[in-house]
Amino acid sequence: MVLRKNGTAAARPEPVLQVEGVSKRFGGLLALSEVDLTVKRGEIVALIGPNGAGKTTLFNCMTSLYTPDEGRISLTDLEGKKHSLPGKKPFQVTELGMARTFQNIRLFASMTVLENVMIARHCRTKAGILGALFRPPATRREERDIEEQSYALLNYMGLAAVFEEEARNLSYGQQRRLEIARALATNPYMLLLDEPAAGMNPQETRDLQNMIRRIRDEFELSILLIEHDMSMVMSVSDRIYVVEYGCNIAEGTPDEVRSDPKVIKAYLGESDE
Repeated sequence: MVLRKNGTAAARPEPVLQVEGVSKRFGGLLALSEVDLTVKRGEIVALIGPNGAGKTTLFNCMTSLYTPDEGRISLTDLEGKKHSLPGKKPFQVTELGMARTFQNIRLFASMTVLENVMIARHCRTKAGILGALFRPPATRREERDIEEQSYALLNYMGLAAVFEEEARNLSYGQQRRLEIARALATNPYMLLLDEPAAGMNPQETRDLQNMIRRIRDEFELSILLIEHDMSMVMSVSDRIYVVEYGCNIAEGTPDEVRSDPKVIKAYLGESDE
């Protein structure tokens, strides 16, 4: 890949994303209540829970679309500096190195596949207003680099053959992959995936599992995902957090969570016995 990799930092075990005692209210509704969550370098962590448990609300707090009412959210960069996220703008969170996809696909439907990725890549550019106006050689070289890097990402995600297509013309599975490519174009070290397998058939889901592991390893990322497909969650995750009614109810390895009575009752379903 032509994009920067994150060096040896992925081997360090320290937390990269920390959520401590986060609460969020919407009027009289308590959507999150003192939620804790940690993602360490190089981990794939899943966040699961019933519909309405507060999972996407927590993602929105992490990425500064919402401001939590209480608690702390911090992101530790590759140099070990900790950044507090509440109060920052969403684009500032992206610039710090955390990117996300959305539960409902948010592509620029009338733009080409390549243009969708190139737009995301622009958050790492150096050319300012003067460069855009006068387009000196350095700016033109940077634009060529953006196009080459964006095409390389599409090739990596198996989308190079459709790079000139409008995003609206892609299949659902291709659109999901394009969203991930666009997130990777921001050069993150922390990636949030909100229901990446939603609407996919079983084969597409298996391919996605392999892709998530490969992205984690080859881009040296930490990944936090929300997902309802339990077979995918159990096979791809290093650790799992479970929330219900906006509260933590369990945390552990897939085996620990699978056998936790609270999880079985709240989410995986109780047996007749």
